Amino acid sequence: MIILGLDPGSVAIGYGLLKKEKKELKLLKSGLFKISSKDKSERLLEIEKSFLQLIKNNKIDIIAIEKLFFMKNMKTALEVAQSRGVLTLVAAKHKISLLEFSPSEVKSAVTGYGLADKKAVAKMVAKFLKIDTIKKSDDETDAIAIALTAANNSINIKI
Repeated sequence: MIILGLDPGSVAIGYGLLKKEKKELKLLKSGLFKISSKDKSERLLEIEKSFLQLIKNNKIDIIAIEKLFFMKNMKTALEVAQSRGVLTLVAAKHKISLLEFSPSEVKSAVTGYGLADKKAVAKMVAKFLKIDTIKKSDDETDAIAIALTAANNSINIKI
């Protein structure tokens, strides 16, 4: 089973692709969709193009995405919501199951503490994937943590 975690943002979207092999999870790949266009409509098309390419190149069974949480900056919140909308629409069009988790649900699932910091999340992600350290951007690490949360919630793999 292939699980894709997505951490939507306004200028970059983190992704983490996990594969369930027997009772273990393996990180297949992770990265960022970097959004370079200044035009808002073009940005949404960039997101769609990058996401479609990822779907085309991988047989994804489940997509997990971070829920939008309250932000002080309304402009940023709207841009992130638009990004989430594109990702959600593409997932629906490809009939891929979509799970949503709040940041505190992800932190709680991965670290056991819903207010954990980024370092704690990265440390536990590395531990669960049996790698020494995770040398990824925060967006990538968060996306991998979101995928781990989906694995724990949807297919009875206990992390």
